[in-house]
Amino acid sequence: MTTFRDAGWVWEGHGFDPGLEPSIYGVGEGAAYFGLDRVNFMFHRNNHVNLSKLKHLGEVVPEISKWKWVEIEPVQGKHGWGYANWRDSNPETVREEAANLSRVSLDFPNVSAAIIDDTSGIFNYDAYNAGRPQQIRAALHSANPRLKLWLVVYTHELHLDQWQPFLPYMDIVNLWVWKFQDLPRLEEHVARCAEVFPGKEIIIGSYIRDYPAKAGVPLELMQAQYETMLRLLERGKITGYNILAGCLIDMHPPQAEFIRGFIEKYS
Repeated sequence: MTTFRDAGWVWEGHGFDPGLEPSIYGVGEGAAYFGLDRVNFMFHRNNHVNLSKLKHLGEVVPEISKWKWVEIEPVQGKHGWGYANWRDSNPETVREEAANLSRVSLDFPNVSAAIIDDTSGIFNYDAYNAGRPQQIRAALHSANPRLKLWLVVYTHELHLDQWQPFLPYMDIVNLWVWKFQDLPRLEEHVARCAEVFPGKEIIIGSYIRDYPAKAGVPLELMQAQYETMLRLLERGKITGYNILAGCLIDMHPPQAEFIRGFIEKYS
């Protein structure tokens, strides 16, 4: 790590989770706001039109889970309609999307990996079996063998045995603390993650919004999280952090401004 900024990533894309308003920040604008050069491309199709918006950045890691859109039926007697997104996570969908990204990435040298968001969703399907991780990896390398594979893992899932089949076929653990109340144990969670995923890079997820609380992450806990991440980076215990998300900047300005200021201060 050269600077704290160099270790940072930000999620780009519009996620219409419950309680979220449409954002004024479009794809690529989160990176510009935080002054970062690497992004996770989420929620949208992995195609030439979309990835072209990010071709100026140093690294792009699209998701292959796959997030999709569903139209919401209008409420009777009221005007207006809209869309929500949902995560498919069917292992066959993930395999197909890995193959698609492998092909498309040949035209985008800055695409360095794929990310499976909420990886545990795969295990809810009867189609999942011990051979699936190998099939997903093979599909990801079918056209572009240099692509790495990220897995999203929550700290409260580290005790599960389901990760073992993935170990030979993944490269990076994207570790998230789901509830802000557990952030003080971050260093402990990272140590446990290193035991569960030996030899794998660890990138810590940083929420702007705490989804269970339906509010911005408390600033005092966010500050402690960033101080811990900086310390872990300096010790070589993690290789980076990623911010969720560009589409939340205008919904939680104090949290976004704190993160931007911390990056500036330590870079």
